[in-house]
Amino acid sequence: MLQVERPKLILEDGRRLDGRKPDELRSIKIELGVLKNADGSAIFEMGNTKVIAAVYGPKEMHPRHLSLPDRAVLRVRYHMTPFSTDERKNPAPSRREIELSKVIREALESAVLVELFPRTAIDIFTEVLQADAGSRLVSLMAASLALADAGIPMRDLIAGVAVGKADGVIVLDLNEPEDMWGEADMPVAIMPSLGQVTLLQLNGNMTPEEFRQAFDLAVKGISTIYNLQKEALKSRYIEFKEEGV
Repeated sequence: MLQVERPKLILEDGRRLDGRKPDELRSIKIELGVLKNADGSAIFEMGNTKVIAAVYGPKEMHPRHLSLPDRAVLRVRYHMTPFSTDERKNPAPSRREIELSKVIREALESAVLVELFPRTAIDIFTEVLQADAGSRLVSLMAASLALADAGIPMRDLIAGVAVGKADGVIVLDLNEPEDMWGEADMPVAIMPSLGQVTLLQLNGNMTPEEFRQAFDLAVKGISTIYNLQKEALKSRYIEFKEEGV
């Protein structure tokens, strides 16, 4: 079996393989209302990771016996398209996709005011069009914006970013080599205006001090992302107003 040599993740000048400083985000692009047949939709790009999300509902739950008398049921699907990775991915749902669908659903349940829509279902689909690290968080943010685009009441938008450790350095917004070869990877998602964490996972090892440093760096990055999300929503409503919708 061919052994791949571990690359140097932090270069001599202190920059990362993609030229960023340790505390820099990748480029971000957000577009809302991209699917006319969905109640709400969004495309979220973070570096080379690109996700499209679509929301349908609230609508009557079928089969009815699965409905809940006091709240809506969120049904979330996280899926990676066969062409999203270097090698063609099997289109059938993998164990990882099923697990991440659950992780994203649980994060969204803390933000959506599900109690306003008893006995209904809200379907949320996220399709990873291109994967280059951070796809669970980009999917979560795309879904959050698609819900807002659908006009579904929420406590707050969800913004998130992965922090980690690469060659002993705490870095913001991991890229693919850092995700693969770094010593730690910690996805963090927050409802910023409420200061509530909706998702926090850690793979790898960090000291308590490194954890605090990484979490503080994540909060700083999330603040920037949150402002971009709000700008995208604002632009969408200005567009509505101009169209007279």
